[in-house]
Amino acid sequence: MPYKNMQSSSSYLKRASTDKLREVFVKYASLQKNGEQYMTSEDFVRKYLGLFSDVAFNDESVRLLAGIADTSKDGLISFSEFQAFEGLLCTPDALYKTAFQLFDRQGNGTVSYDDFADVVQKTELHSKVPFSLDSPFIKRYFGEKKQRLINYAEFTQLLHDFHEEYAMEAFRSKDPAGSGYISPLDFQDIMIKVKKHLLTAEVKDNLVAVTEGHKVSFPYFMAFTSLLNNMELIKRIYLHATQGSRTEPVTKDELLYAAQTMSQITPLEIDILFQLTGALHQSGRIVYSDLNNIAPEHYTKHITTRLAEIKAVESPADRSAFIQILESTYRFTLGSFAGAVGATVVYPIDLVKTRMQNQRTGSFIGEIAYRNSWDCFKKVVRHEGVLGLYRGLLPQLMGVAPEKAIKLTVNDFVRDKFTDKQGLISVYAEIFAGGCAGASQVVFTNPLEIVKIRLQVAGEIAGGAKVRALSVVRDLGLFGLYKGARACLLRDVPFSAIYFPTYAHTKSLFADEDGYNHPLTLLAAGAIAGVPAASLVTPADVIKTRLQVVARTGQTTYSGVWDATKKIMSEEGPRAFWKGTAARVFRSSPQFGVTLVTYELLQRMFYVDFGGKQPAGSEILKSKPVDIPLIHSMNVDHIGGYRAAVPMLNGIESKFGLFLPRFGCPIPTTPISQTGS
Repeated sequence: MPYKNMQSSSSYLKRASTDKLREVFVKYASLQKNGEQYMTSEDFVRKYLGLFSDVAFNDESVRLLAGIADTSKDGLISFSEFQAFEGLLCTPDALYKTAFQLFDRQGNGTVSYDDFADVVQKTELHSKVPFSLDSPFIKRYFGEKKQRLINYAEFTQLLHDFHEEYAMEAFRSKDPAGSGYISPLDFQDIMIKVKKHLLTAEVKDNLVAVTEGHKVSFPYFMAFTSLLNNMELIKRIYLHATQGSRTEPVTKDELLYAAQTMSQITPLEIDILFQLTGALHQSGRIVYSDLNNIAPEHYTKHITTRLAEIKAVESPADRSAFIQILESTYRFTLGSFAGAVGATVVYPIDLVKTRMQNQRTGSFIGEIAYRNSWDCFKKVVRHEGVLGLYRGLLPQLMGVAPEKAIKLTVNDFVRDKFTDKQGLISVYAEIFAGGCAGASQVVFTNPLEIVKIRLQVAGEIAGGAKVRALSVVRDLGLFGLYKGARACLLRDVPFSAIYFPTYAHTKSLFADEDGYNHPLTLLAAGAIAGVPAASLVTPADVIKTRLQVVARTGQTTYSGVWDATKKIMSEEGPRAFWKGTAARVFRSSPQFGVTLVTYELLQRMFYVDFGGKQPAGSEILKSKPVDIPLIHSMNVDHIGGYRAAVPMLNGIESKFGLFLPRFGCPIPTTPISQTGS
């Protein structure tokens, strides 16, 4: 099923309401006839879909595409036809149905030989490599006299077989002597003209190199095209061989063994796969990213809406130091916003956690204000009101912005430096990157965190003077703002060293078969990774809290990390080091889940290509096929099924190779059978 990757449910796209569709239709319909409004071909294709926007557009191509929705074939699109096509785009086999309506020139639910020949002769492929429409292949489908009509189900098979036959006929045209061989340059010519919809830039640039200068045999040619057609199956075989891992390198023998159960994949195709990847890098092994570099992009992945899309560089080779600084600034900005969102969501839990950790047993006062976290939560609301749960939020937000921003930016930056061309990074490098991120944030956050903690515990003293952030800063002074910094490092370095690698691997496990992460899987991965990271560093967090809070009369004071460790152990026992663990986990886990999902979604929606690496699990990571002419910007009026309209028309080109000319008029041609070579 070509549409299977859009969503896993049976409802592929939600239908738009009739009222909304009519509102959109009226906006673009320019013709009124007998009291009814209609869209012309240009209204539908150029104005609404945003295709063929050039002044010198090919009028015949525009009429052909408009004819897909114009089932009455009168050159106009009524509202009922507009709505019917929207419904078609929501069906699971929308790609084939869209292609069928392109060829159903009479609108009677069948395709005749004349219909088929008319459309094929208008494609760019036919103008470059003419196909004999009097061949035995055509007669097998339309009959000896070409009078047989093809229904929808039969048409889907015809379309599938047609391009394979096209490739074989092109091979025969380059091998007039029937030797079974063609030159490497002829091989390149055929692939670029006939199979360009299957070629990524990497494959296109290495078509001659992969032949190693030898003549290309017919079996090799067929295996090469079959391999490109079956890349989605190759990906499944790879995941089967690695038990779901997308980063584990696989040898040729390991992939051959895994492919034994897939009779469609031959050893020759596996050989070609490793020749292709070997032309890109000489490792002798492949990883999942190699397959993405070879496989053409699945057309449904175009559907994700982006609020902004900027290409900062033409290629990774253009990445200058200035561009890398811009990239870090971009990540810092998005990280600031994501951190503020995450902190606000869980701030009440953070306040409860801080008060629980500051509560001392065995002190001279001997008072226990809170029995547990829930008791603390209820008492804060009762005595200080709901707003009491957000005491100290403002300085926290001021600190969270640079804290999360610098942490996310440094982690991404260091990971990028240790990631090789195949997208692989060792676990040790991941841990190091996380540790660097944790260390970097302390410089920014320790001053703001000590202010936050003192404001959070200020409400514990009934009738006490109101404490303001500015007065706390004045009392502490510059060096006082870094009190507890060692404990902060002791907490934040291991936290990030545990968190970021755990998040990356959990996210990879939750990705779908294409390596794409739904926002909910990002949220779950972020939350799960926070559990071990937050809980294991709780002792350091307890020590930091004790050092940063002002001890009240009769309470134990601490001179440093080691002094606090000894005194807490002797006075309160080892259990005191784990105070507030539950509250810390319940705060850190969802906070980082919300922060990371916000951070990655912002990068997807406000996409900027700096020529570097994008977050793993984003649909934008898949390689693009070359020379796709139907480029457009997402239109807010593309509602319901029309969200898939342009991707679907791109799919007709990228899956079936039916490229329609954009400019001028099609060039008259002569069939292959009437030419030489």
